[in-house]
Order: sequence, then C-alpha cells, then structure tokens
Amino acid sequence: MNSQIKRLVQLLEETHGLSDEQFALLLTAEDDQLSACLSERARAVREKYYGRSVYIRGLIEFTNYCKNDCFYCGIRKSQPSVSRYRLTEEQILQCCAVGYRLGFRTFVLQGGEDPYWNDDRLCGLVAAVKTGHPDCAVTLSVGERSRESYQKLFDAGADRYLLRHETADPAHYRSLHPEEMDAANRLRCLNALKEIGYQTGCGFMVGSPGQTIGHIVKDLQFIRQFRPQMVGIGPFIPAAGTPFESQPKGSSELTIKLLSMIRLMLPSVLLPATTALGTAEKDGRERGIQAGANVIMPNLSPADVRQKYQLYNDKLSTGEEAAESVAKLRSSMEKIGYNVVTDRGDYLTE
Repeated sequence: MNSQIKRLVQLLEETHGLSDEQFALLLTAEDDQLSACLSERARAVREKYYGRSVYIRGLIEFTNYCKNDCFYCGIRKSQPSVSRYRLTEEQILQCCAVGYRLGFRTFVLQGGEDPYWNDDRLCGLVAAVKTGHPDCAVTLSVGERSRESYQKLFDAGADRYLLRHETADPAHYRSLHPEEMDAANRLRCLNALKEIGYQTGCGFMVGSPGQTIGHIVKDLQFIRQFRPQMVGIGPFIPAAGTPFESQPKGSSELTIKLLSMIRLMLPSVLLPATTALGTAEKDGRERGIQAGANVIMPNLSPADVRQKYQLYNDKLSTGEEAAESVAKLRSSMEKIGYNVVTDRGDYLTE
C-alpha cells in the first residue's frame, strides 16, 4: 500500500470525510493491504464506541404486498410469481414473544408499501408491541409515507426507521424506479424522519444496475452530510422475474470496503452486516463484522412465509438466518472474537 493511500485512510479516520477525488481513489484502489488496513482501523473505531458487542435485531417481514414497482425488487407490484401474504397483528405479536424469549430487544417490522397497513392499523400494532415489551425498541421499515404518518407512528412508540435512499444521484434513482417514484420525495421522507426524532437509517445497494464509482462517491457524501444513526448497505443481488434479473451481482469485496469507510466516516453509526452480504458470501456477515459492522438482523418471521419474502434470488431465510438458530449465530460471532448481546443497542451520541 503506497503512502498516499495510507494517508487517505488516516485522513478519513481523523476528519471523517474526504474529497470526491480522494473517495474515488480509495474505492478504485485494488490493494489487499488497503482492505486489511481499512478493516483494522474500522474495527478499532467500532470497539472504541461499542466494544466487541454485536447487536441482534429481530426481523419480522410482516407483509409482502407492495404498491410500488421498483425494477430490482422481487416483491414488486407486477411480480407474477409472488405468493402474497399479510401477517395478522396476533401473528406479529407472537413473533415478538418468541423473539423476546430468545433475547431480542429490538424488533424490526419490515414490509412492502402495503396500503392495508394504514396509520390506524400500524399505530395500533406499534403500540401493542411496546405495551407487551416496554423495554424493547421498535424499528419500522415500510417505505415512503407522509410526514403526518411518520409523526403518528413515532407518537405510537416507534423508535427507529430504516429507509434506504437507494442512490444520491437523481438520474440513477430514475433508472431504478418507475416514473411515479421520485428521488426528491425519498429525501423529504428521510429529512422528516430525522426531524421528528427517529433514529434514522439510510443506505444503498452496492453494484446496482448503472451504478458508477461516481454514484458511490455521491452516496458517501450524502451520508456524511445527512449523518444518519444507521446505514444499511449490501451487494445488489438480482431477482428472477424483474427487469434486472440478468444483471450481475454487486461486489462483496467493495461492500466490505465500504462498511469500513462508513465506520471511519461515522464512528458511532449502527452498521448492519446485512442479509444480502450473508447471501452473497457464505461468511459475509462475519467478514462484515470484522470490517466494522456491529448489527445483525436474524429472521423472526414465521417459517411458512420466509420463502415468500424474496427480495432477491436465494435470500437467506433458514439455517443461521432463522432466529431459532441464535445459538449458532452466537457461536459464529464468538469464533471471530465478538459477542452477541441482549441489548436494545441504541445509537451512541458522539
């Protein structure tokens, strides 16, 4: 690794930002020593804030109905092969009860943009989860809604909200979504969430169709400016039956490098080693943790619906991805020197 590249890693750690040109240089440098250096520095920064704790979030994929037709998504509205389902409030609360016994103290309610789950129903659900488990955090990941809706859900007890910005380049955003979806509205939603007081998460797919290094640089600069409490990134994986089904997968190596860069840029961020990374690489989640991530989201959904929430091909839904296998997850983390903890795992203010 040459001295210029090494200095850029130091500069990123010290100042938490780089110029566009400097970010591009780090992203395009094909150097094993660079990746190792980034991971080492990211681990040190993560451990300064969170020690060797890995937080687990219980993911409940409660509906695969969606009104949108995003070109990359395996549960898009026009996807003919999807077997649609919608969990009842009773089923969701049962998932939470099982998860609580397993040690989960955060539940992530994720679904498509399903009109059935209007404000009244979703607020009622959030309130019921919080009433049953007042020591737990509730994270929502249900897409774009009005500011008023976000406020109602926050008032009902929701603590966090995940909404990937997808891409900070409007033209690239347009190439991934149908005309009725708008990059500016996505940003309005993210700003509203943060202003209301949610711990807010954004993120993007690495290697999404049409993505360039310039796009990723824009994403990094957006994240730097927005300062989310959570960032979710994972490699793009095509979904059969979508317009992008024949596109190549995104790079796991670049994803892991970006995890380290994001950790150095936002030292106390909550950073998942995503299911997509675990799908793309057998040891992807472990490598993500070693690169600076500190969150894993095992699946708490009922076994009979997990295969129906196929956002992309071959998505992990059994084995160690299943919440029943938390013991295996703990073991896999302990083998690399980390501990799965029973904790809400809140964002730490720097």
